[in-house]
Amino acid sequence: MNPAATKRLAPCPSSPNCVSSLAPDDAHRVDPIRFTGDPAAALAKLRAVIEAMPRAAVTRSDGDSLHAEFTSWLLRFVDDIDAVVDPDAGVIHVRSASRVGYSDLGVNRKRVDAIRAAFASAR
Repeated sequence: MNPAATKRLAPCPSSPNCVSSLAPDDAHRVDPIRFTGDPAAALAKLRAVIEAMPRAAVTRSDGDSLHAEFTSWLLRFVDDIDAVVDPDAGVIHVRSASRVGYSDLGVNRKRVDAIRAAFASAR
């Protein structure tokens, strides 16, 4: 694992409103997004996938990472997603967390799963 990725994604708190591909425990762990080929192209593809999702906005993107915000429809809660490319492992590590509240009722896990599935099927 690329040590830079572990430094750039914050650990999840103990609350169940966060998931991360770098989490040490099953309650918070999700699979990273796997890719082949050019890491920059993989990050661009991830950006396109996220930007195509409802109420999503990529607010920062640089050479090997991005940050996006998802706003809930009804109560306008904001969830943050951070992604960091690990070119050596051929994965994009992800972290998705709610800004407020204790439980997210699995929303962040479902969102990361949907992003991973859309990434896999996108060209």
